Amino acid sequence: MTISQAELDIEWTMVTDAEGLLAASTALAAGHGPVGVDAERASGFRYGGEAYLVQVHRAGAGTYLFDPIGIEDFAPLQRAIGDAEWILHAASQDLACLAALGLVPTQLFDTELAARLLGFERVGLGAIVELLLGITLEKAHSAADWSQRPLPADWLEYAALDVVLLPDLRNAVAAQLEAQQKTEFARQEFEATRTKPEKPRLEEPWRKLSGGNSLKTPRALALARELWEGRDALARERDVAPGRLIPDSSVVAAASANPRSKGDLARLRDFKGRASRSELDRWWAAILRGKTTENLPGQKRRDPDSIPHHRFWAQRDPDAAARLDAVRARIEQESAARNIPLENLLTPDTLRRLVWRPPVDRSETGVALRLKELGARDWQIGITAPIIAEAFVDLP
Repeated sequence: MTISQAELDIEWTMVTDAEGLLAASTALAAGHGPVGVDAERASGFRYGGEAYLVQVHRAGAGTYLFDPIGIEDFAPLQRAIGDAEWILHAASQDLACLAALGLVPTQLFDTELAARLLGFERVGLGAIVELLLGITLEKAHSAADWSQRPLPADWLEYAALDVVLLPDLRNAVAAQLEAQQKTEFARQEFEATRTKPEKPRLEEPWRKLSGGNSLKTPRALALARELWEGRDALARERDVAPGRLIPDSSVVAAASANPRSKGDLARLRDFKGRASRSELDRWWAAILRGKTTENLPGQKRRDPDSIPHHRFWAQRDPDAAARLDAVRARIEQESAARNIPLENLLTPDTLRRLVWRPPVDRSETGVALRLKELGARDWQIGITAPIIAEAFVDLP
């Protein structure tokens, strides 16, 4: 029997200050079982990736929606639930913004990641809630501007539902993992997600411009860099997503055109965005800096650990291409047999790095050691190392 979201009677408590936080933390500490946790950001609207709402649900305690704007210190909440298992859906999306508030799990259960390991065709929260719990959720507000205040009541209901159902969903997913003998696989994946180190800040973040690879000359790259840095400074100052000022495509278009005057820039059809004309002086100043600087960037420095794109292996190293085709075919067979997506059984990057520079010792032990170096989990190594070693026997 399927029930709709409208048939659910959801109650929650809004927490907006330190006093409310203490009361909610006391209630949550007295609750029992794992804790459903979620966070809402304002991606695409605000400059950073901060959480603008944190939702927590625990059996015996209830559901609480925390407004970080009015709460300076989340330490009481961390103390209340820090030792419990946290249930998140697609945890990798929220762990960073939660950590920025001082909220860090010591145990994790990721329902989305578990659904992938189970081979579910659709792994969105609504899809697996309907499949396993028989509840149909409305698709709404996931891409909303959660930084606005006050938040509409229907948004808050949506946010509460994101955590209220997580404990029951966790139990249903765990039963499926046990039935498919994938509980240990999931445990290792959850821990890898929980402990994954934060990515280091890029030395030249402007090089991540979408479409920037079309810029080939040092001067065009300098123009793009100055425009990107000017946009980033304004976005930070206004606390707005940079792309809402001018999109990456406008930065690339202006850098490619190398306009001769401010008027030329204003007339450039592909230079658009909400601040493309209101901040024209700013953009023109950035272009002048790019035109005159002697600090000209070269093409992006190649990572010494990088490998060629596999599309070109047949030309650059036919033996490596043959290894990739043969090994990937065997891993795909194992993926299908175990009902685990290929990218979860062994990431494409790990597989490519292994076969591009195979270990000197191509035995199962040697392959296993190399996979470990590349970051594969023990369960992945246990399944794939024998398959790869066997494939290597007949390969160059």
